Amino acid sequence: MPPEQPPRRRVPGPARSGNGGGPQGSSQGSAQRPAPRRSGRPRRPVQGRQRSGARAPHRIRLGNHRPRLRLVSLGLTLVMLVFVVRLLQVQAVDASAYTAKAEKNRFTSVTLAAERGEITDRAGVALATSVDAHDITADPKMFTPEDSNVADAPEQAAALLAPILDKEPETLAKQLSVPKSRFTVLAHRQTPQVWNQISDLKSVLAEKAEKARTAKGGKGGDAPASVLAGVFQEPSSKRVYPNGDLAAGILGYVNSAGHGGGGVESMLDKQLSGQDGEITYAHSGGRRVPTAGSHETPAVPGTDIELTIDRDIQWAAQRAISDQVTESRADRGYVIVQNTRTGEVLAMANAPGFDPNDLSQADESGMGNAALQDAFEPGSTSKVMSMAAVLEEKAAVPGTHVTVPNRLHRGDRLFKDDVDHPTWYLTLNGVLAKSSNIGTILATGQLGKTQAQANRVLHSYLRKFGIGSPTGLGYPGETQGILADPKDWSTSQQYTIPFGQGLSVNAMQAASVYSTIANGGVRIEPTLVRGTQGPDGRFTPATAPKKTRVVSEKTAKTLSTMLESVVGNEAGTGTKARIPGYRVAGKTGTANRVDPETGRYKGYTASFAGFAPADNPQITVYCAIQNPTKGSYFGGQICGPIYKEVMEFALKSLQVPPTGKKSDPLPVEFKPGE
Repeated sequence: MPPEQPPRRRVPGPARSGNGGGPQGSSQGSAQRPAPRRSGRPRRPVQGRQRSGARAPHRIRLGNHRPRLRLVSLGLTLVMLVFVVRLLQVQAVDASAYTAKAEKNRFTSVTLAAERGEITDRAGVALATSVDAHDITADPKMFTPEDSNVADAPEQAAALLAPILDKEPETLAKQLSVPKSRFTVLAHRQTPQVWNQISDLKSVLAEKAEKARTAKGGKGGDAPASVLAGVFQEPSSKRVYPNGDLAAGILGYVNSAGHGGGGVESMLDKQLSGQDGEITYAHSGGRRVPTAGSHETPAVPGTDIELTIDRDIQWAAQRAISDQVTESRADRGYVIVQNTRTGEVLAMANAPGFDPNDLSQADESGMGNAALQDAFEPGSTSKVMSMAAVLEEKAAVPGTHVTVPNRLHRGDRLFKDDVDHPTWYLTLNGVLAKSSNIGTILATGQLGKTQAQANRVLHSYLRKFGIGSPTGLGYPGETQGILADPKDWSTSQQYTIPFGQGLSVNAMQAASVYSTIANGGVRIEPTLVRGTQGPDGRFTPATAPKKTRVVSEKTAKTLSTMLESVVGNEAGTGTKARIPGYRVAGKTGTANRVDPETGRYKGYTASFAGFAPADNPQITVYCAIQNPTKGSYFGGQICGPIYKEVMEFALKSLQVPPTGKKSDPLPVEFKPGE
């Protein structure tokens, strides 16, 4: 019996069109779907087939992917090939060049400043020395917005540093904003206290920056950094002067570049400076990498300079001249103290002076060494040279009678003495004691048969005494004075030069004249440097100074006795220079002063020069005051007391014993007819 057939399921066909037509009603003229088979298994309905009359969508067929893969592979291959070629160029072909550039950017060289040598007085007491200091530096890259996360980091840092470094904020901000720079010096030679202030401020700001990062959960990449993070220091040294303004005119100062800007600091700058060294090291982010190694060339310290100056005598001279310049309301003044036997300068004081520790407060006009740089007409202190020529040439002797009228007509001028007087009957010694201009003109007129010949003889002696020539100190800016050739002397100069007008000197030249007389007529070039001490500690004495005989020992001794009359005789002009227990030889001077601004005579130069003890000379003191405007302007009145104060101090300081024998005074006047 055949198996029972399941009932057939009818598969519904497509919906008919509204006009009753079948598929023929389609505008596309599609073929009629065949009827379902009636035998075998029934056909399963197609999933997702639309039951509506809408047309079924076409299937999208994907293209072949292999061409695209080949194209991408080719592109990647070309890119990799470019990288490989570049890598070969960097690591093989140009390896050495890139290595050199990397080393150049990685390593930096810093100068190691040599320690500047000390300047001391003759006893080894420091007058100028160096102490540890710091150069304040910065890495401008660390102040960029990218590195600091602060838009105006240079301005903020400059505002913080300006009051500490005593600089304008704008200047500092400009230094911190230099593009593509990794190093700049903000300030040279700052004291440890200055760096400590900056360091403390850096610590506070760094702590605040750290707290800001912590507040962001440790992800403070966009948190502002400390605006002083890029400020550092380099070890350096600073010049200091322990005694303030003492001997500042001699010492000079050191400028911002670390070199001598005047005085001995400039004159001996090469020896004092030594030789700088250098250190080369690796750095990263402006900081030194300690594990990367370094190369160092050590600095060679400078040479120590020992001066001939005695600090105590320098102090006494400086105090005396400063007080008198202030009291007289003068433009300036100077005092020189010299050892008559060696030529060593024991003191050279100027007033007003300056403090080389603080040049910002210094008056530019007082920053030099006026005792060597001022040229002035010496006046009557110059008469000792005229008398030396007269005695050496045997034109007269101390007792020679000289009749001195109240007025003397010579050339185109009428000459007079500093005071009106009746006719004086003076000896040659009296002419010097009473400082008579007319008597000096008459005496020097005997040096030749004609005035022109007398001029030439006098000129030769002035030159021997060092007038118109450098002193031999080699001091920067020193003037050699003015002494014209005798053929160029004007009519009036022929008669004014003998008493100290019409020529000019500096204070050291004037002092040296009296040291020459005190030294038996032998001129010794003055010296300011006693010796040097190198880094090895060995002391080298200075070269012996040049010696020149100017007049005979007899002439010098006679002049010394005549100079005693100036101080010791009541008729002399230098009585205020007397020192109890010591014989003093000296000479006053009161000269018309040439105003350096107008070139015309205005005011006076008051001076006093001399040595002691007169019977055994050891110390010369010269004093001059320019343009005193209050009180007396005579040299004997305002410079005589300074001479006494300084000489008395020097004699005691050097333990010079008092004079043992009194002098035999020479006559000052004579009676007519005798």
